[in-house]
Amino acid sequence: MSRPVIQFWYEFASTYSYPAAIRVEDMAVQRGVELRWRPFLLGPIFAEAGWTTSPFNLLPVKGAYMWRDLERICAAAGLPFSRPDPFPQNGLKAARIATALAPEQVPSFSRAVYLAQFGERRQIDDETLLATLIARAGADAQEMLALSAGDEVKTRLRESVAEAKALGIFGAPSLTCADGELFWGNDRLEQAMDHALATHAATEGA
Repeated sequence: MSRPVIQFWYEFASTYSYPAAIRVEDMAVQRGVELRWRPFLLGPIFAEAGWTTSPFNLLPVKGAYMWRDLERICAAAGLPFSRPDPFPQNGLKAARIATALAPEQVPSFSRAVYLAQFGERRQIDDETLLATLIARAGADAQEMLALSAGDEVKTRLRESVAEAKALGIFGAPSLTCADGELFWGNDRLEQAMDHALATHAATEGA
C-alpha cells in the first residue's frame, strides 16, 4: 500500500529549520508518511525580494523575538542551543553536500549540521567539520567534498532552488504535499502531515 509523500524543504542557515529537522523524521515514521529531504538555498529567493541578509537582521525587533522564541522551543524539546555568530551562517557547502549524498545519508548529516551550528556554535562552512559530519553519516568525506564541488551537484542545487520558487516557497522550513499544498514553519509540521494523510486517503478511496 502506498504512503503519502511530503517534501521537507530546509536551508541550513534557517533558525526554525533546526528544531524542525530534528523532529520531522520521527514524526513521519510514526504517521506513516514518506519524507523526502530537500536542501535548498534561501539567498537567491531573498535576493529577488531585494534582501541582502536574513529578514531577522533587517528587522531587529523581529530578530530579537525569533532568538528568544527559538530558545523556548529548544528548551521545551531538550535541544542544545547557542546562538551562532555570525548569523546567518554560510550553508552553501553543506547544502551541496546534502545534495550529493545518498538519500539515506541526508537526514543524519543534516541533523548533525544543525546541531553543530545551533547547539555547538560551530562554523558550518568549515570543511574539517563537514568532513567529520559526512563520515558520521556513513559516506567517504573526501569523495563527497570533491563531488559536492562539481558542476553536476551545483546544477542540481540550482534546480532545487528553482523548484522551490516555482512551488511558492519563500522561507524555511517548508513542507509541500503531493497536491501542491504548502506549509511553512516548524509549527506547521503536524498540519502538513495531517493534510498529506487526509488527501492521500481520499485519493486512495476514490
